[in-house]
Amino acid sequence: MTPNKPWLAHYPNGVPKTINPDKYSSIMELYEECFDRFRMHPMTICMGVTHTYGDVDKASLAVAAWLQAQGIPKGSVVALMMPNVPQYLPTMIGILRAGYVCTPVNPLYTGRELRHQLNDSGAQVIFVVDNFAQALEQVVDETAIKRIILSKLGDMMGLKGMLVNTIVRQVKRLIPKYKLDDPKHEVTKFPDVLKKGKNLPFHAPKMSLDQLAILQYTGGTTGLSKGTILTQRNIVSAALMAEAWYRPVTSEINEVYINMVMALPLYHIFAFSLSLLGMRSGYTFILVPNPRDMPGFIKTLSKQPFHVFPAVNTLFKGLLDQPNFNNLDFSSLRITQAGGMAATEQTATRWLEVTGCPMVEGWGMTEGVAGGTANVITDRKFNGTIGIPVPSVDIILIDENGERVGVNQAGEMCIKGPNVTSGYLNRDSSDDFTSDGYFRTGDIASMDDKGYFTLLDRKKDMILVSGFNVFPNEIESVMLDCDGIIDCAVIGIPDERQGEAVKIYIVPADNNVTEEVIKDFALDNLTGYKCPRHIEFVSELPKSNVGKVLRQKLREKHRADHPA
Repeated sequence: MTPNKPWLAHYPNGVPKTINPDKYSSIMELYEECFDRFRMHPMTICMGVTHTYGDVDKASLAVAAWLQAQGIPKGSVVALMMPNVPQYLPTMIGILRAGYVCTPVNPLYTGRELRHQLNDSGAQVIFVVDNFAQALEQVVDETAIKRIILSKLGDMMGLKGMLVNTIVRQVKRLIPKYKLDDPKHEVTKFPDVLKKGKNLPFHAPKMSLDQLAILQYTGGTTGLSKGTILTQRNIVSAALMAEAWYRPVTSEINEVYINMVMALPLYHIFAFSLSLLGMRSGYTFILVPNPRDMPGFIKTLSKQPFHVFPAVNTLFKGLLDQPNFNNLDFSSLRITQAGGMAATEQTATRWLEVTGCPMVEGWGMTEGVAGGTANVITDRKFNGTIGIPVPSVDIILIDENGERVGVNQAGEMCIKGPNVTSGYLNRDSSDDFTSDGYFRTGDIASMDDKGYFTLLDRKKDMILVSGFNVFPNEIESVMLDCDGIIDCAVIGIPDERQGEAVKIYIVPADNNVTEEVIKDFALDNLTGYKCPRHIEFVSELPKSNVGKVLRQKLREKHRADHPA
């Protein structure tokens, strides 16, 4: 162990210090190994319909063969715009299998956001679920899209799928009107792709770990989203890291099948990396197409045991606030993984009380295929840190001058590892790396003498009050303890006297939550310069697809409400 990697001393028995992605020649070798090992295992359950690993293997082969038959050049970009439905993973794997690059798209994107990603990535083909076809119709003529594969939610659910499609379209009316029939682009129905593809020849392309596999777009919270270049080596590395880290617990689960709740959207990097972990170990994914439907989500959880539950703090809190959640059977739950945003101590404490399973927090990012740090999976207590670097990952903390900071000092996290991107598509990424090759994350953290990291905030979100660094995450965590505050978010706003001042947006439970109550609570629990000087009540906070508060939207709102 080297002195600057104190975390290695805290790795559990059986967890290696490094992983070796080069034991695979390609990402498809990894996927095909999973299909062969677990062919008869259930791989996905969605609305009561099960698909085995063998089913997904066959469907992905059909997608791959059909794509190749279209004469699309190898290495072309194919977009995938779907929620968590049974056809998502077969389609994504089929795209990669055929030798193409996949760019996952958030189905909730507006036309403007969708147009940017399609044009920036150069996508020529898109798979889209018809619930979201209206956004595509708005912009498709301004893109390079030549082929559209149109899917319905129930397309891989057999007879039940026909019922699902009828309810979605005619009862719930969840399909906005759209018109995609146009000579400029060919439209094919997804069932036809599967039907024709299974009878077409498939030619396995020559692959290497160095070739581009996924163009994963960042959240775009500070403007236009960026296309993160993720190679096959990046993805294989992340899969092996996650598998190694979880092994101390998963090896002890004496169940025939391990069920993972997949409520996080698969087009998000956190869920994508978890799908890799799950496939390596033969997990069954309980797909949740719409986790915002909390009663429906809880009903899904009541139908089968679940062993691994990854989510973001917002989702955990939302479930805990549901009266029926306490009635679920948590006896099988072994791992609760928090990520995507900072978990709060309040939520972690309540989760442990209700489920009996401790919440384990970690940290990752799009640019590292969600691999970065994690708490030791066998720990039974929430400690408020994001844990220690996982195998083959090295992290340093630097100040504004690029110098490394000491123990318990705040600095920007910079990461190096085989899972880390080489940069962004169509952009000069040289400033995103330190001179010695560490990727600059933009996250501010500190490290204790054991090598455990504490996430303080995003660099861009840090507030400078009279020369003092103020971290919104800290204030939000404290203020959520105030009775009557359902949710809150903190930003910095210009202030002539202090440089910046703290402003807090509050979602109140009722009219009893007043400015005076909030100010008194803050004064009792925060140092003076951290106390919010400006308070605004709102009915809801702007959030990303995984529930992360979009502080940039709040800054824009403030500027619009208070023009200079």
